[in-house]
Amino acid sequence: MTDSARGQRGDYLEELQKAADHAQDAAPRTNSTNSTVHTLPKGNFDLQIGVLFASKAILQLLVNPLSGTFIDRVGYDIPLFIGLNVMFLSTLIFAFAENYATLFLARSMQGLGSAFADTSGIAMIADKYSEETERSKALGIALAFISFGSLVAPPFGGVLYEFAGKRVPFLILACICLADGVLCLIVLKPFSNRERENMPVGTPIYKLMIDPYIAVVAGALTICNIPLAFLEPTIANWMEDTMHASQWEIGMTWFPAFFPHVLGVYLTVKLAAKYPHLQWFYGAIGMVFIGASSCTVPACKNFGQLMIPLCGICFGIAFVDTALLPTLGFLVDVRHVSVYGSVYAIADISYCVAYALGPVVAGQIVHDLGFVQLNLGMGLANVLYAPALLLLKNVTQMKPSFSERNMLLEDGPTGLYDTIKMEQRQKKKKGLCTTIDENGIETFAQRSYSEEESSGGEYA
Repeated sequence: MTDSARGQRGDYLEELQKAADHAQDAAPRTNSTNSTVHTLPKGNFDLQIGVLFASKAILQLLVNPLSGTFIDRVGYDIPLFIGLNVMFLSTLIFAFAENYATLFLARSMQGLGSAFADTSGIAMIADKYSEETERSKALGIALAFISFGSLVAPPFGGVLYEFAGKRVPFLILACICLADGVLCLIVLKPFSNRERENMPVGTPIYKLMIDPYIAVVAGALTICNIPLAFLEPTIANWMEDTMHASQWEIGMTWFPAFFPHVLGVYLTVKLAAKYPHLQWFYGAIGMVFIGASSCTVPACKNFGQLMIPLCGICFGIAFVDTALLPTLGFLVDVRHVSVYGSVYAIADISYCVAYALGPVVAGQIVHDLGFVQLNLGMGLANVLYAPALLLLKNVTQMKPSFSERNMLLEDGPTGLYDTIKMEQRQKKKKGLCTTIDENGIETFAQRSYSEEESSGGEYA
C-alpha cells in the first residue's frame, strides 16, 4: 500500500541530494595545511534511489522465512495486526523524515511490516476458503486490490505530493493503516482467538521449499514479476532519452495497466471455476503473454504505444498470480499439512527476489548491455520457463497421501489422544484389535489382517 508514494519519495530524496550537494559546494575546499584544492565527492543519487527501493524487498526477503513459521505457530490474526502496526509506524516516519538515513529506516520497516501483513493476509484467505473455486475468487479479489495499490496509487500520490506537500500522502496512508489495524482488532479479535491451539502444526518451511511442485510455482512467480520489477526503475530514463516524455507521462506510465490486470484476474477466476484442472495452463499462457509484451517494449516510439505492452505485462502477471497462488494452497492440502503461513511466505519470497534485484541490478544491465537487451532477456526467460508448468499438469488429480493426524504422529505422540492413537496403531500392526467389553475393560482379539490393509488405510 505504501508503495503508492514511490514518486514522492524519489522527488524528496532528490531534493535532499541537491541540498547536500549545495552544502558541499559551499564548504571550503582548501586544505588547512596547503593550498591544494580538493573536490569533495558527491553522493551517487541513482545508487541511493536503488538501495532505498530495494531495502524493503531485501528485508522482507530475509524476514519471510521467520514470519511464515511464526504465522504457522500463532495463527493469522496476530501477525496481521503486528504487520499493520509496523507499516503504520513506518509511514509516519516517512512523513517526517528529513534525511536519507531516516528514509532508509522507514523503507526497511515497511518490508518488515509487509512480511507479516502480506503473508498472513493471503494465508488467512486460503485458510478461510478451502473450496478451490471460492479460494480462487477470494485470492483474485485480493490481487485486484494489490494491483490497485501498485499501479493506480502512484499517480494519485504524486498529485497529492505536488499540490498538498510531502507529508499529506504519507499521513493519509498512515491513517489507512491505522483504520485497518483497528478493524483487525475489532473484527478478528487476534488476542482472544484461541482456535489455533487445537490445530495441527504446519510443515516446516524448509520442507516446503524442497517440494518440487512448490519450487516450480515459486520459480514462476519470480520470473513473471521480473519484467515489472526491472522496468520500474529503468523505464523513466529510457522514456526521457528515446521519446522525450514529459514528467506527466512518466508518472502515468503504469496507470492504464490496472484495468487489464483486473480483467486478467476476472478471466482467470472464471476459467478456473469452469476448468479447474487447467490452472497450470493459465499460468503458462500468462508467462508467454508477459514474454511477448516485454520484448515489444523497446519498439515503442511514444507514450501511447508504450501503454500496450505494459498493459500486456500486467495482464499476464494477473493470469500467473491468480492461477498459481490457489495452486500453492492446494499443494499444501494434498501433500502437507493444511496450514498456509509458510507456503505463502515462500510466494512472498518469490516476489521479493524480483523486487530486491530490480532497483539494484536493472540499472547496471541497462548500462552494460542496453535497454533493448534487458527486455529481450526478460521476455525470453518468461517464454522458456512456461513449459516448466507442465509439471503441474496432474496436480488436481492428487489425493492426500496422509491425513493431517498422520503428519502429526510422524514425530511421535505429543499428547494423551495422540498416545492412545499411536498405541492402537502399533497393536493393529501386530495383528491385534482392541474391543471394549460390557464392563468397560479393554480386551484384545487376534485378526488375520489389519483394518488399514482392508480399506486401503488413509492412503489415497
